[in-house]
Amino acid sequence: MKNILLICLFALSLNGISQNKKANLETITLGGGCYWCVEAVYENLDGVKSVVSGFSGGKVANPTYEEVSTGETGHAEVVQITFDKNVTDINEIFKVFFTVHDPTTLNRQGADVGTQYRSVIFYKNEEQKKAAQSIIADLNKAKVYNSPIVTKVEPFKVFYKAEDYHQNYYANNKNQPYCKMVIQPKIEKFEKVFKDKLKKK
Repeated sequence: MKNILLICLFALSLNGISQNKKANLETITLGGGCYWCVEAVYENLDGVKSVVSGFSGGKVANPTYEEVSTGETGHAEVVQITFDKNVTDINEIFKVFFTVHDPTTLNRQGADVGTQYRSVIFYKNEEQKKAAQSIIADLNKAKVYNSPIVTKVEPFKVFYKAEDYHQNYYANNKNQPYCKMVIQPKIEKFEKVFKDKLKKK
């Protein structure tokens, strides 16, 4: 009987630890151009538990990549990032975001042009909203960029996961020309600026 009681107490303590860990997770949805690029960067940030590529901010339910690519659904290519607040925080997530894409070009990132490539933050609570507005205001005030930031800050509504072949795209296609010419330089910039924040391999 004593052993059974001890086992029950141990199970309860493990459950409590599990619940505490879960309580420290937070999710944010960001659009910074092609989601292959953004996903590849955040996959390497310490504290990030998952990065899922998909679509948000449009008017069509369950859109396909081809539909979003026309620019007619209103969706942006986004990544949904889940991170451990004990390891990183929303401010660091935003610092990475504003380092690895150009937030001053409207509906464009390099050669990728269209509303689906717009710079946007879909916030899930007031803390995320205020943090996003604060960093944008600080960056504009400090004139970090030559032009004003055009990143939209909008309430999150719904996220649609992209097709499976879009997930972990860079990791699975490193030899593709787009990966070498567009994504790799972003990762190298991220690794240089945030060298102390990289996941240990």
